[in-house]
Amino acid sequence: MSITKRFWIALIFSLPLLANMVLMPFGIMLPGGDWTQLVLTTIVMLVAAGPFIQSAWAAFKKHHANMDTLVAIGTVTAYVYSLYAMMTDQPVFFESAALVTTFVLLGQVFEERMRHNASNAVEKLVNLQAKDAEVLRDDQFVKMPITEVALNDVIRVKPGQKIPVDGVIIKGSSSIDESMVTGESMPVTKKVDDQVIGATMNSTGTFLFKANKIGEQTMLSQIVELVKKAQNSHAPIQKLTDKVSDIFVPVVLILAILTFLTWFVFLDASVARALIFAVSVVVIACPCALGLATPTALMVGTGRGAKMGILIKNGEVLEAVNDVKTVVFDKTGTITVGKPQVTNIVGDEAQVLKVAASLEAGSEHPLATAILARAKTEQITPSDVVDFEAIEGKGVTARLADQQGVVGNHKLLDTFKIDDELVQTETRLQNEAKTVVFVGLGDRIIGLIAIQDTPKTTSTEAIAALRARGLKTVMLTGDNQRVAEAVAQQVGIDEVIADVLPGDKADHVQQLQRDGKVAFVGDGINDAPALTIADVGIAMGSGTDIAIDAGGIVLVKNDLRDVDRALALSQKTFNRIKLNLFWAFIYNVLGIPVAAGVFFALGFTLSPELAGLAMAFSSLSVVTSSVLLNRARITKKSQLA
Repeated sequence: MSITKRFWIALIFSLPLLANMVLMPFGIMLPGGDWTQLVLTTIVMLVAAGPFIQSAWAAFKKHHANMDTLVAIGTVTAYVYSLYAMMTDQPVFFESAALVTTFVLLGQVFEERMRHNASNAVEKLVNLQAKDAEVLRDDQFVKMPITEVALNDVIRVKPGQKIPVDGVIIKGSSSIDESMVTGESMPVTKKVDDQVIGATMNSTGTFLFKANKIGEQTMLSQIVELVKKAQNSHAPIQKLTDKVSDIFVPVVLILAILTFLTWFVFLDASVARALIFAVSVVVIACPCALGLATPTALMVGTGRGAKMGILIKNGEVLEAVNDVKTVVFDKTGTITVGKPQVTNIVGDEAQVLKVAASLEAGSEHPLATAILARAKTEQITPSDVVDFEAIEGKGVTARLADQQGVVGNHKLLDTFKIDDELVQTETRLQNEAKTVVFVGLGDRIIGLIAIQDTPKTTSTEAIAALRARGLKTVMLTGDNQRVAEAVAQQVGIDEVIADVLPGDKADHVQQLQRDGKVAFVGDGINDAPALTIADVGIAMGSGTDIAIDAGGIVLVKNDLRDVDRALALSQKTFNRIKLNLFWAFIYNVLGIPVAAGVFFALGFTLSPELAGLAMAFSSLSVVTSSVLLNRARITKKSQLA
């Protein structure tokens, strides 16, 4: 039976008992007296309080005590004592058992509703998906459910329609509103060969695109799955809470027994009065709010992050972010645009470009892509090569027209003599933040090619925000020292570690961890080990699947400024968890003495039913505190500075 149904049953059968308690001083009693109270309370105990008792008994058999233990002991004690009181002609307290159950369930109903509101980010994301698509079948477009769309289907999207699945535009162009998935507020212009995301809204033009991700492979489905996992995860601080709860429940039971003995044995109170104080202690101390402090804040924080285009994968990341001292960045595709272009060719341009394009034709490196793009522009066709070999962090070699060819950096050119003039040219180009590769054929260097990948327009602002937060920024790159330092100077990076082989990035991150926790931001396959080894791995949304899997935080918009926002949101969420835990503890600490009758002489007491009501509102206040995270302002430190 659901919590809501149990609450309504408890409320309906408790209201007559509440009325009886209020009207008794005026001589108005329930028809049937104690017997009517017994029947009403028994129904409440069996139907509404039954699950508490079952849970407490199951925990007891495993030698554990949980939150339901305190509720069960409190209500059963009041009920059993009232049965005894009926038989001995003493005042009964059936209403305490029934009303405590009702108020505890009231708190759980509030919690359930507010937790549902806290986690509705996932539902909203799921509802964003289009229900159907116009798919090209037998030379005409047919409207069909999205579940029937297959990979490589050609789909037409008109203005005002949602894009059904992920894909690549093959005809037409448009302006697309991606805010519902990436959080990007401004429409994005898309043309042929550009990626489109399922569930985003087409604004202006009509276009055709080929589906390349369907079903659970789409970005929206992956975001939903990540958010679900994050909301069901636990922050390490939750383990402390669980340990405290294990100790707390037995301590409360001991306090309740001591309260009863103190009032009955030393203060000569009646059994009924002593028992009321003891039951009040048990009920007021139920640490329900303690159990809600972490999961509710985690739900709200990760849900809000999803709306902003920041996917936080689990609670461990939230806690780690709080102590980060250094943020390390990959260069290409992270700080820079990731689309290098050839800017200079030194030597016989046609020959240099022909040799370089021929050797790089089989490579997927960004620099190779730039060389091949320039060759295509110059209408130079690459020649076939044999014995191709890619040497990590150095370049490529192959045989071209019976001669050994090389394209690479100094590390690959130990056996070649390089003219001083070329070395001076290399230095000059590197000082201009350009990456230089030498091109060799036979036994000589025939020229060099300069390639530049410019920083993103947002990089400088993003780095400034992190530095204003008091964080050290480091750039870790395989590029040479001069180029790396030139880029770092443009964007304001504190420290540069250059000439790093892809396999050594994780080692450098470990070295930096000696001075404190490290966050690593990257997007490539070779960044995956560093993303994994870092205390907080932040993957750019445009990166490879491997990098995204390795990161603890994913920035869907590929905007470097979201690094600061992700850190700010994570810190606010973790701080809210700590605030919730603080108030949950303080509530119990302050409530127990009052319930135990310490302030009885001053007229301050808590009956069991009022203790139950106070406990319900304690839980409600913690959940409300978590929900207010949705309104917390994520302010950039750079703006404050």
